Order: sequence, then C-alpha cells, then structure tokens
Amino acid sequence: MNNSFFRVAIILGGIVLAQSCAKVPITGRRQMNLVGEAQLMTMATGQYNEFLGTNPPLPASDARVRQVRGIGEKLAAAAAQYLADNRASDRVEGFQWEFNVVNDNTVNAWCMPGGKVVVYTGILPVTQDDAGLAVVMGHEIAHAIARHGNERMSQAIALQGAGMTLEVLTAQKPGMARDIFLQSVGIGGQLGMLKYSRTHETEADKMGLIFMAIAGYDPREAPKFWERMSQGGGQAPPELLSTHPSDETRMHDLTVFMDEALKYYRP
Repeated sequence: MNNSFFRVAIILGGIVLAQSCAKVPITGRRQMNLVGEAQLMTMATGQYNEFLGTNPPLPASDARVRQVRGIGEKLAAAAAQYLADNRASDRVEGFQWEFNVVNDNTVNAWCMPGGKVVVYTGILPVTQDDAGLAVVMGHEIAHAIARHGNERMSQAIALQGAGMTLEVLTAQKPGMARDIFLQSVGIGGQLGMLKYSRTHETEADKMGLIFMAIAGYDPREAPKFWERMSQGGGQAPPELLSTHPSDETRMHDLTVFMDEALKYYRP
C-alpha cells in the first residue's frame, strides 16, 4: 500500500515538474514556474486597473497614444508569428493586449502578465522615434512572454516556506502577495533578486530584438537607444547593485546578438 502511494506520488510529482519546467523562446534557457499563469493574469488585470485608476491614461486621440498602440499591435503580432512558427503559441494563450500611455516624467515602461502595457511619457524623448520606442516596448513585451514575472514570483513565494502557494499567501498575507507581485513584474525591486533580474533583462533584450525585427523595425537602433539612455544624466549605480546590466554590457551583448536578429528584419 505504501509502495503504491509513493509510486503515485512520484508520478504526480514528475507530471507537475514537467508542466512547470519549460524553455524560454529564443534563448532556450530552462525555467521553473510554479505559479499558474492564469492566476498571474487575473492579478495583473486587477493591479493594472488599479494603477490606471490613480494614473489616468492619455486619451486615444493623443498622438503619443496612437504611436504606442500602433507599435504595440505590430510587436504583439510579430511575437505571435514567431511563437507560432516555433510551436510556442501557449506563451501568449489568454493574453489580451492593452497599450496605454500615462503622463509621467519617469523614464519607464512595463508590461504585466497577459499583455497589460504602460508607457510613461518621460521615456518618449529618449526613444525619439518609432524604432526607439519599438526597442523599449519589444523588451517589455518579451518579459511577459518569457514569464519572467512568474519565475520571480515563484522564487519569492518559495522563500516564504515549504507548502506556501500563491493562494495561501493571498489569503494569509494579501499585502505581501501584492507587493511580491509588483516586484516580480518589475514595478519595484529587491536586492536579493538582482542577479536573477539581470539575467531576465538580458534575455528580454534578445527576445525584443527578434520581435522588433519581425515587426519591421531596424534592430540596429537598439544599441543607439541604450547609448542615449547612458547619456541621460546622473550617476548610474554599479552593475553589481543594479537590476539591469550596465549600459556598456547591454550594448555589447546587443551588438553580439545583432546578426541573429537581422535574419528576421525585412524593412
């Protein structure tokens, strides 16, 4: 009886492990996601609406909104095409893309699980044109498709102790669950997860290059964008204490990966 129980447990454990292990598109890195993607999408929708409730988006008639939405739709279609061609369409299953712009001088943009995107007006002077904006948006979309938020949240929940799940954490400590979610999708940060985050940033850079190239934007504009970012003023923190690669590292890595991205570029 006990042997049968243990055999069943091992089989079920193997099934769960197989379902939670996956390879990230383009890079092929193996990842472990222990949180249901549908759960994260539900949380994302709630947090996204809450954010927009306190940060009203610009109207659809605004030229900046039209620009962001036009580029966003092309990038989403390009990503879907790549994923379909590589039998990975499940990565965007259930996604309902939304692209909004908020009037905020912060140089920032982000994408939550499920395709909820916000671009801050503060980053537009740095992006300068459609290609520059495609660099930023392709990168943020890549984070969601690569399920980096799920990976980070799975790690954070695991640190809370054995047997902890998102459902239990939400029921027992809803404030903590919310904070972990926001940190996991890039709206916040933790020193303990910096190395992990830099890996995700580099991965999103490479994926974003492919997506923007398929969408018809020249990926060679990416290093130029990061060059402009590096000249934005202020002293950047040492790479060891940053959640992002240094500008020099990032531009070097993008240049090395450029030949691969250009295979997909059709002006």
